[in-house]
Amino acid sequence: MFLPNGVRMKILAFIRTAERTAVVVVFLTMVLLFCLNVLARQIGGTFASQFAWVEEAVRLMSLFLTFLAVGLALDRGRHAGIHTWRDGIAEATGLPLRRIIDAVGLLFCLYLIWLSYQMTAFVFGTGQRSPTLNIPVFWIYLAPTIGFALMGLRFALSFLGLIDRFSGQTREVE
Repeated sequence: MFLPNGVRMKILAFIRTAERTAVVVVFLTMVLLFCLNVLARQIGGTFASQFAWVEEAVRLMSLFLTFLAVGLALDRGRHAGIHTWRDGIAEATGLPLRRIIDAVGLLFCLYLIWLSYQMTAFVFGTGQRSPTLNIPVFWIYLAPTIGFALMGLRFALSFLGLIDRFSGQTREVE
């Protein structure tokens, strides 16, 4: 739209790479922490009590892992859907159903971004801290805000025709 096509593709490639990198780093960190926690429990004694924070940290990371991955899943057409039914209705009615889905998805994501931001701001204002990590609890509520923003970005890019999130989906011929 406002940027040359090559610049847009580089920005999109950067976003995808950053998301993938973040997802892999979070996942590997979760695995490492679980392994350390198991080893600490095997060694036992008072040493194991020093790793009480691991379970809470891994729960927090699993939230971020989930919400960071939703944009990537949408980008690759991996969200659940009935492709044959959707494409059949589009053919029968002539409606631009994919664009309608993208528009509704974008509007829904914008609404969820607003809701999750409101929740994050509220929790930030309370000053709550997590019990074992002693970090502000608003970080937990920030994960959906980020995830819905990334998913909304994919819906917007697909609606504008800048990405084809449906290309990975094939319709079975009957």
